[in-house]
Amino acid sequence: MLLPVGAIAQVVCALGPGAASYQPSADQRPSGDAMHVASRVNAAEKAICGVNCPVVALLRNSTAPNAALIVNGRDAKLVYAPQFFASVYGSYGDPGILAVIAHELGHALDDSMGAVWVKSSWTPELRADGWAGCTLAKSGLSQNDLHAALGALEKYPTPGHSGWNVRLPAIRAGYTHCGGALSFDSK
Repeated sequence: MLLPVGAIAQVVCALGPGAASYQPSADQRPSGDAMHVASRVNAAEKAICGVNCPVVALLRNSTAPNAALIVNGRDAKLVYAPQFFASVYGSYGDPGILAVIAHELGHALDDSMGAVWVKSSWTPELRADGWAGCTLAKSGLSQNDLHAALGALEKYPTPGHSGWNVRLPAIRAGYTHCGGALSFDSK
């Protein structure tokens, strides 16, 4: 995920349209609620990568394309539109926000870590889904929370993402490889 020094900002993943309308000058500190959920993702990712976890700033920005991972040189940030997180929360609660953050950070994990269970034939989006599944496994979710998280991932794909029937096996691979034991059925 790290670009050479002097590189221009690059949107690695955007979960909605309008990435071109994103204005970095409108970045603000995240809400306390978003930070609370992000801390759960951080704890799960520490269980995955220990001290080698990528560092990604979390910021809110009403011009963001729902949620996006943006890198600029060695800096990375996950920006979210407050109205998007409010919508996700309204439908899926904290597990939905956790899943969205886990997918975006999955891009950073994929770029900084290798894993034998990640298939080389997977697209970057499927690899991020796999890492999101791994993060979900390490998050201590209940069965209902897991279903809510999966619902959010299904409802909010990137514009160029594969269909859910292609994404779900990648999420399941990461989830089971990282010790997840709950069922994906009955979603």
